[in-house]
Amino acid sequence: MATATSAAHSTLSARRPLIFFFGLCYAISWPCWLLALLLDGSLRTVVIVVGGFGPAVAAAVTIRRSGGSLREWAGRIVRWRAPIRYWLYALGLPLLIMLGMNVSLAALGQQPAWTSLLDRVPGYLQTLLLTAVVFGGQEEPGWRGFALPRLQSRHSPMVATLILGLGWGIWHVPLYGPAGFVVPLVLAFFYSWLVNKTGSVLLCILLHAGFTAAQDHLLLTADSPVVDVVLLGSYLAGALIIIATTRGRLGLRPDQPPGVEERKA
Repeated sequence: MATATSAAHSTLSARRPLIFFFGLCYAISWPCWLLALLLDGSLRTVVIVVGGFGPAVAAAVTIRRSGGSLREWAGRIVRWRAPIRYWLYALGLPLLIMLGMNVSLAALGQQPAWTSLLDRVPGYLQTLLLTAVVFGGQEEPGWRGFALPRLQSRHSPMVATLILGLGWGIWHVPLYGPAGFVVPLVLAFFYSWLVNKTGSVLLCILLHAGFTAAQDHLLLTADSPVVDVVLLGSYLAGALIIIATTRGRLGLRPDQPPGVEERKA
């Protein structure tokens, strides 16, 4: 029976690697997060972190079972060579968007606490580092390192990003509730453009860390329905700008293999 089950899994991972990947990803992460609801303190945090590694583990297992190259996959995770403008995008875009949000909230009468900005910088930097290593950034080898290139080999960049964004968003539901899929779905467009331009999952990890740290520490008002609307509206506006300026290609040239960075002649 065990042999038959293993063979069935191998067949599914080879013939339908994306279905296998998403299924395994959810199967790893969701039980951890449901268990975390019953825990508290540091143990709860540990279980949540372990669940966060679901996408990376699922990607590695799927690649291994389907006969892909783990070395090539890992190489994209640590790829750091990219023009400086893409590093500025990864680290600076969340800051720019957050500045725009604070200005918009001020215009709406929300009174951001500008004087607290310097006091928030240490927390921002700490969260940036921790997120890049364990609190979110570790998802990217699965989402952008594995799933997106395969989706783009079958679908347009727009459709591929929508599928991945929805799968990525629903994956967050046990942590953030029924509406927890919305923001990841929108943010997926920022990541697709970056990885299509650079082929670097490392830069996507930094972008992920930047969004998390900026949203946690540099939004200078207390949470409220107005803040939530401005937050989502700002992300949506940025995504629409990327879609419009790239005409839906999201940085992927028609002759460019999915997951391979743009190369200049």
